[in-house]
Amino acid sequence: MRAVVESRRLELEFSVAAGEVLAVLGPNGAGKSTVLHVLAGLVRPDEGEVRVGGRVLTDTSAGVHVDTHDRRVGLLMQDPLLFPHLTAGANVAFGPRAAKRLSRKDSRALSQHWLDEVEAGELTKRMPRQLSGGQAQRVALARALAADPDVLLLDEPLTGLDVAVATAMRRVLRRVLARDGRSALLVTHDMLDVVTLADRVVVIEEGRIVESGSTTEVLATPRSRFGARFAGVNLIAGRAGADGTVSTEWGAVWHGGHDAGVQPGDSAVAVFPPSAVAVYRDKPHGSPRNVVEVVVAELDHRGPAIRIRAEEQPDGAPGLAADVTAEAAADLGLAPGERLYFVVKSQEVGVHAGP
Repeated sequence: MRAVVESRRLELEFSVAAGEVLAVLGPNGAGKSTVLHVLAGLVRPDEGEVRVGGRVLTDTSAGVHVDTHDRRVGLLMQDPLLFPHLTAGANVAFGPRAAKRLSRKDSRALSQHWLDEVEAGELTKRMPRQLSGGQAQRVALARALAADPDVLLLDEPLTGLDVAVATAMRRVLRRVLARDGRSALLVTHDMLDVVTLADRVVVIEEGRIVESGSTTEVLATPRSRFGARFAGVNLIAGRAGADGTVSTEWGAVWHGGHDAGVQPGDSAVAVFPPSAVAVYRDKPHGSPRNVVEVVVAELDHRGPAIRIRAEEQPDGAPGLAADVTAEAAADLGLAPGERLYFVVKSQEVGVHAGP
C-alpha cells in the first residue's frame, strides 16, 4: 500500500506479507484509522495504490477504485455493528449470501461453521440485544471471516471487553489468522494485543511511519517517541558519539553501549527501562556516568511500584520515568513540581540507530 491523503496529512508506504499480522501503532490523530479506511475503500487517497495479491484495489494514476463491498477486505471494529433485526446466525450468513449468491441452506451452513470456529456456535438463534459485548464481538468476527476476506482489518476490536473475554478473543484471533494464512492489520493501544497477535509493528506519528520492525525488536529497542512510551521504556534522541554516547540537541550527553552498525554522527537513541533509574533528592557524590536533574510531572501506581514521570524533554519527547518502591516514594516526599536527580548506570543504557 502507498497512500497520500493531503487533508489528513498522511503520506506512507508499507507492505504486509501473506499470513502476517501487522500492528499499526501511534498516538491519537496520527493516521492509524485513515490507513484502515484507505485499505477498506472508505477513503480515496489523493495519490497512491492498494494491491492485495495480484488484484489492484486502488490506483489513482489509472483511475481504479474498487468499491468496498467488492474488495474482499474485512473490517472488525470496537462496535460490532450487528444488524439488530437479524439473529446472530443471519448476521453471519448475510455477507456470503449476498456476495456469493449462496442458497439459504448453504449460507446457513457456512454461518454455523464460522460461529463454531469462533467458539460461538450456541449463539446462532440469539438476537444482538441478547448478546454480551464479548459474544457480539465473536459474532462480528465470524461475520467478517464468513465473507472470505483476503485481508482482515482490526480497529481496536477488543477495547472495552473485560480481561477474561479479551484473552479468549485473542486466542480465537491468533488461531484463525495463523491457520488460514490471512493478512491482517491491527490498530490497538493494548500491549497484550501486540504481543499476542502481531508479527511486525509500524509506528505512525503525524501521518508518517517513524519506526518499523518485528514485534520483539520494536518493543525491546524502540526508536520512536511513541514506541518508547508504548513499550514502557525511556528514550533520549540525539547523535552517536565515538565512545558509546548519545549527545542531545540541548547539550546533554548520555553514556551507554552502541549496537553494531551505529557510527559516530549517526542519528541515535539511548534506551533504558524505568527500573534502571535511581532517584535522589540531592545530587549524588562521586562520578556516576548519567545524572540528570528533572522536575516531577506526575506519579502513577504501577503494581508494587510507583512510577515517577518527569516533565517532557526539551525536544518535546515524553519525560523520563523512574520506578521506585512505595517506601522509597514516601521517603522522598514526592509531589508534582519537585526537583529530583535521576541516575542511570551506563551499562543499563542501550544505544541504537535512530529513526
